[in-house]
Amino acid sequence: MSRGNQRDRDRERAQARASNKGKQAKGDGLTPEQRRERDAKALQEKAARKAAQAAGGNNAGGGGKKK
Repeated sequence: MSRGNQRDRDRERAQARASNKGKQAKGDGLTPEQRRERDAKALQEKAARKAAQAAGGNNAGGGGKKK
């Protein structure tokens, strides 16, 4: 059986996927230090929201069973 141009198409697709991954990782224009600060701030905010939710009685969780 012949594969026709499938090999070439697969190579092109793989190349396009590889180039898109690089753009996503570096697309924000931040230095590694700025990225660490941004991520740390996001984690602190998330922890604060979770603590507030735990103190509030878990009403906003949405995971509980209703009877």
